[in-house]
Amino acid sequence: MKSARWVYVRIISRTLFGGILGFYLMHRAKLYYKNMWNKTLKKYEEDLKMKQIMETHIYASELSRDHLAR
Repeated sequence: MKSARWVYVRIISRTLFGGILGFYLMHRAKLYYKNMWNKTLKKYEEDLKMKQIMETHIYASELSRDHLAR
């Protein structure tokens, strides 16, 4: 009977340990994935802002050329 009890204790303890380990690993993966997408989003926003600045600069230079041509 002692061996059967020991088997149950091992099964339960390994199940709990596996659940905790799985939760921790998924939590770390989620944080890594979220951080990766935040970096990607930040880079996209910087590129978009730079593109808008360049378009504004080009538009302003075209206006000044048109004004000088008149």
